[in-house]
Amino acid sequence: MQYELLDKINSPQDIKTFSMSQLNRLAAEVRDFITHCVSCTGGHLASNLGAIELTIAMHYVFNFSTDRLLWDVGHQCYAHKILTGRKELFKKLRQKDGISGFPSPDESEYDQFTVGHAGTAIPTAIGLALAADKLKTQEKIVAFVGDASIVNGLSFEALNNMGLVRRQLLVVLNDNSMAIDVSQGAIAQFLSKVRLSHTYEDLRKRTNRILEHMPLVGKRMEDALESFKRTLRMAITPNRLFESLNIPYFGPVDGHDISSLIEIFKAMSGLDRPAVLHVYTKKGKGFSPADDDPTRFHSTGPFKINGELESEKSTGKSFTASFSDSIVKLAAENDKIVAITAAMSDGTGLMKFKKQFESRYYDVGIAESVAVDIAAGQAKTGIRPFVCIYSTFLQRCFDQIFQEVALQNLPVVFCIDRAGLVGADGPTHHGLMDIGFLRMLPNMVLIAPANGVELELAMRFAAESKSPVAIRYPKEEVNDGICPEIFSQPFELGRSVTAKNGKDKIAVIAYGSIVNEALKAAESLKADNIEITVINARFAKPLDEKIVSLLRTDNSIITVEDHSIAGGFGSAVLEAAAEAGVGVSKIRILGVGDKFVQRDKRAAQLADSGIGAEGIADAVKKIIKAR
Repeated sequence: MQYELLDKINSPQDIKTFSMSQLNRLAAEVRDFITHCVSCTGGHLASNLGAIELTIAMHYVFNFSTDRLLWDVGHQCYAHKILTGRKELFKKLRQKDGISGFPSPDESEYDQFTVGHAGTAIPTAIGLALAADKLKTQEKIVAFVGDASIVNGLSFEALNNMGLVRRQLLVVLNDNSMAIDVSQGAIAQFLSKVRLSHTYEDLRKRTNRILEHMPLVGKRMEDALESFKRTLRMAITPNRLFESLNIPYFGPVDGHDISSLIEIFKAMSGLDRPAVLHVYTKKGKGFSPADDDPTRFHSTGPFKINGELESEKSTGKSFTASFSDSIVKLAAENDKIVAITAAMSDGTGLMKFKKQFESRYYDVGIAESVAVDIAAGQAKTGIRPFVCIYSTFLQRCFDQIFQEVALQNLPVVFCIDRAGLVGADGPTHHGLMDIGFLRMLPNMVLIAPANGVELELAMRFAAESKSPVAIRYPKEEVNDGICPEIFSQPFELGRSVTAKNGKDKIAVIAYGSIVNEALKAAESLKADNIEITVINARFAKPLDEKIVSLLRTDNSIITVEDHSIAGGFGSAVLEAAAEAGVGVSKIRILGVGDKFVQRDKRAAQLADSGIGAEGIADAVKKIIKAR
């Protein structure tokens, strides 16, 4: 692909001499480049297509090699990456030898933090602003926040502390009405009313009025704000929200009008206090399939430019799809079952549930902690809530799981999707900590099913439990054909199942879907006349006593888990052996080491971590050789 203007850009400095018409042509070229690249690699498409003009305008006005640009969530940074010298690497987006789909200081001085979660931009911007004030430095600070992120509790806590800052700090509220699905909650509805009350012409007039009354450098901010308020009145105004927190508010303005955005950014860069600029953008702008269906193209795999998703190489069923079918089936049998998610109805597989049981479905927006406490309140009355959250995001609500669920011993069911290594999204999204932080909680039961059959059985068990239950499963396909006569047995508290008996005194204890890799390893070891026992642990807590009893019969144990070694399933086995006073030296733990695993294909990450079939087989051979 060749582009007249984009091919000339190696840094943001290159766009500062462009005319307005050139900047608009550049936006079209960047939009085309992103669409074609993401069609090959997959990635977050719709939100990035909507943020291009905003990104160009920010880089035109500010110098983010010295100024500070903070991204909330981070998946809207594609145009930023392209303009900051990473255009060639962008062709390998989310690949091992390419670049991350999120901001990364390891890649560029233009990135401040490695981020992938919501709510972080405003508080870290406050921290940078307070430090700049103390150090007497003059850099400008901009926090780029999506409207779905602004409703996150951390964002609100930061807004409440904005008064600490006595210098420039600009919050750009990119309002496209969407997170992954339509934004949820009262604030989202309020912004939606504001959005619907304005035509495009209203936005243009409003932008002009803001420009007319923006303070010039050196003009008193108070005078400018009063002038602005006197001339700009509307029936529905979000300045009530922000200015009740004593934060000057400007907008809403058109987020695709580069010329006006540049003038506004120039004026606002001279403010001597924090302010919010409310900007409307169109998610999926310029690519009609994403424009028509931004949820589908929020995060996508490779696709054809006509909008049709490329067929996956495998047509297997995913754990998420198995969960979706199972919760619908259970809900049809039990009218006390409800489902709660945090802005992830599609990603967690709840769309089918939502359609069939709308009155029993709750989406709280990007507010995982609230989701857990709502579930606790429901469980207190006898309702059976299933809280469906990705493992990486469950980390955000540890205190609520501790205080309101485990401490009360309430039977909330946590369905933890994307547990383990997740591939291209990389370290911000791996689910490698949930066993560790949940296992320490009294009353908590931890389950990891091996496949889709076991997932439904685990959910049935959890639906009848008198204690909280966490069920973890990965972002991969299920293999329901393995050991059907064994894995179709109902779940019993703290009981494992033996998938394969071997003559050698080596047992591989696998927790979760990784049991498939253990069985592959067992099959490959037959060629060396090695026959191992493979046990599907099912539970990390309570642990099956049978596992420890193996150590009393001169067996060596290898534990395998798609999780960090620290605090994980293997640690539970080691602790139990130490307490029983048997065989600690005969335990080998396989899992992810003390590192952040970078983006790659999931299979490669499993192999590199030594928890693929080959790594398990090698561990067995080492034990035999040591004997």
